[in-house]
Amino acid sequence: MSGTGNDEEDHGEVFLDEDDIIQEVTVDEEDLPNVDDDEGSDAEFLDETDDSMHIFTGHTGELYAVACSPTDATLVATGGGDDKGFLWRIGQGDWASELQGHKDSVSGLAFSADGQLLASGCFGGLIKVWDSSGNLKCTLDGPGGGIEWVRWHPRGHLVLAGSEDSTVWMWNADKCAYLNMFSGHGSNVTCGDFTPDGKTICTGSDDATLRIWNPRSGDNIHVVKGHPYHTEGLTCLTISLDSTLALTGSKDSAVHIVNITTGKVVSSLNAHSDSIECVGLSVSSPWAATGGMDKKLIVWDLQHSLPRCTCDHEDGVSCLSWLGASRFLATGCVDGKVRIWDSLSGDCVRTFSGHSHAIQSLGVSADGEFLVSVSLDGTARVFEIAEFK
Repeated sequence: MSGTGNDEEDHGEVFLDEDDIIQEVTVDEEDLPNVDDDEGSDAEFLDETDDSMHIFTGHTGELYAVACSPTDATLVATGGGDDKGFLWRIGQGDWASELQGHKDSVSGLAFSADGQLLASGCFGGLIKVWDSSGNLKCTLDGPGGGIEWVRWHPRGHLVLAGSEDSTVWMWNADKCAYLNMFSGHGSNVTCGDFTPDGKTICTGSDDATLRIWNPRSGDNIHVVKGHPYHTEGLTCLTISLDSTLALTGSKDSAVHIVNITTGKVVSSLNAHSDSIECVGLSVSSPWAATGGMDKKLIVWDLQHSLPRCTCDHEDGVSCLSWLGASRFLATGCVDGKVRIWDSLSGDCVRTFSGHSHAIQSLGVSADGEFLVSVSLDGTARVFEIAEFK
């Protein structure tokens, strides 16, 4: 191929053939729309401004996960397809600690509530626990499939992880000890968490069910399935601060609200037309936000189960995060943009450019000053959001 290209270039230099030049321009014009249609990426991003105030470029592959320390406003962890995690600091380009030892993509990251420990999970089925300097504390194994997500108990150093092999595992990270395995799902456990009071575990699966567990005994308290619940696999869940309600999103484009105590569906939020990718609850008001592949962010009034506002995007909404207790929330989009929305008006008040590929995850710094986004473009970017606190 390259030889031919060189010949053509030489040929063009020797003979300034007008026909060739015209033909070349025509081909370019025909090609450009195709590039845009197929890719929608490279051509658009060539002249884009970069609104980030810091870029972390330590990774050599796609990024999937980000976590911001809850206690140290500059400390960030990222993980991705290069089988690596990194701890780094916002605004300190000279410091990074590589989280080594994973044999497959780092798919999940979470800091413990006290900020002392970081858990990283990978598609190789391992969980590694690190201190805040990046020193390995222990490696936890057991799951027979890739790790989908990791979470910490709200008060202790207990780690919870969901696996592709349809099981959920819990360990004591201080003792590096296995505690419990929760078995019953029929497919990938795609989402899960402890309730904020720490007394219950909720997990969602590709098998279209939500399961509610007793963490101590390992007993399955409720299985939520069938009409009026989801008809396809669950993709995301979040739990109310008072530990009473679980909001779940699914490939079936529905969001359902489940009473954790009774296991009953109490409400359904139906306005999306494609897979739900993310769901989040406002801390300051009875509102929820949902994002989907239908290119919409919808803010819901939970007291009436009605949409307050619908925020249109250029492409699918892959992740969202409420900005602390403020009325603003951020979305990450398949178009590579990070957007800030006013949940009262539904207006997009800021668009952050810089990424050249889909945003996979968002993190907000402990002081609410910074938003960190990770993308399939292999970078993590930091944007200043102090004005939206």
